[in-house]
Formats: sequence, C-alpha cells, structure tokens
Amino acid sequence: MDGIDVGHATTWSIGWLFNTESDFLTLNAQTLIDTWIVMGIILGLCIVGFILLKCASGTAHHAMLMVADAADQFCMQALGFFSPKHISFIATFFIFILLCNLAPLIPGMEEPTTDLNTTLSLGLIAFLYTQYEAIKKFGIIAYIQGYFQPFFLLLPLNIIGKFATIVSMSFRLFGNIFGGALITKIYAGAISKWWLLQLICFACGLNLLITGFFTIFEGALQAFVFTMLTVTNLGLALQGEGH
Repeated sequence: MDGIDVGHATTWSIGWLFNTESDFLTLNAQTLIDTWIVMGIILGLCIVGFILLKCASGTAHHAMLMVADAADQFCMQALGFFSPKHISFIATFFIFILLCNLAPLIPGMEEPTTDLNTTLSLGLIAFLYTQYEAIKKFGIIAYIQGYFQPFFLLLPLNIIGKFATIVSMSFRLFGNIFGGALITKIYAGAISKWWLLQLICFACGLNLLITGFFTIFEGALQAFVFTMLTVTNLGLALQGEGH
C-alpha cells in the first residue's frame, strides 16, 4: 500500500571503525535520533522537577510531591520496603518507556520501542539489574546455588528460564508497540489520498480515537506492564525466590 513504510529505515554503519562491513555494526538512524530526543526530554523534565521541588509552595510543587509519593507507594507495595535506589531505577524505566511509546505525538518522531534492539536492551538492563541486586544481597555462592533448586538436574531449565524472561518481556513490548504503530500507519496511508475522507475522519474524531488508543493508551499500558514485570522480578529476586 502506498504511503506506508514499514521495515525500511535509514542506517548508519560504524563498521569503518573496525575495518569491517558487518551488519551487527549497522545502526538505525531514526531509532538513535528519537532515543536521544527522548533522553533530552527526560533531562529537561528532571531540571524542571528539581526547580519545582525547590519552590517553597505552589500547585506545581505539590503536584511534584504527589508524583514522587505515588512512585514511593508503588515500589513499597511491590518490594515491601523503601529504597531510593530502586525507586529511581523503576521510575526512570517507566518514564523512558512511556516517552518512547508516546514519541509519535511529536511530528517527525517514531517510537524507539518499535525497534527490537531497543526492547531487548531494556529487557537486558532489567535482568542485569535484578541479578546484580540479588547477588549483592545474598552473595555469589547463594545466587549460584539458586540455579540448582529444587535439585541440580534443573540447572539447564533454570538458566533457560532466566533468558526466557528477557525475551518474553522484550517481545511483548516490541510486539504491542510495533503492532499499534503498524495499524496507525495503515490507517494514515488509507486516507492519505482523499482529502475529503481526511476531513470527515478528523471531524468525526476518528483520528483522535486511533491516536488515543494505539499511541497514548497502548503506550501508557505497555510502559506500565513492562515496569510492573520488572518490579515483580526484582521483588522475587530480593526475597530469594527464583532470582
């Protein structure tokens, strides 16, 4: 269908740095640019939030306190204890994924989470953070012994299970966001050739419905699901259950 560009992207190769043309060293330019824009937005939000928290009073100040308290309560319920480090990690994870999913609201941007490299990286980061905290709490010996539970013959299955967690979380996020982006592009391509149809769809609110569901609602939902799975895995690991 004309007007729909799926699976094609501008790429940058850094193979020349290593004197090779390997596809492994080929980068998706759109994903990189959009990801850095999202990180810039997060940095801007952090600066604004810091300034608002420094204010003595005001609506914005209390709003920031409510957001911080909500993050505290969320992690407290999931982990069972207060930890600024874990709260910062989880909150940053949620905000980053949310803004990535909402990127198409800014003209010219696409969701970095429609790139499987991005979602796999997020899954890997969540996995490594969880394992690091489990090792830090219980020690390397107890951590390794956990892979032999309930008996040593299950070692291969336990190892596969850990990597399956990365894959399942990553592909769930990628599949849902990519599917929503694909439907949105198909819809936009279908009405792009008829200005009258575009006007009708805009007037009846169909454009807003498509954008609201597949970008805003789906993006927020998948950010929450990914974050919730990360918190759950972290909580289980810190309790010593299937780290």
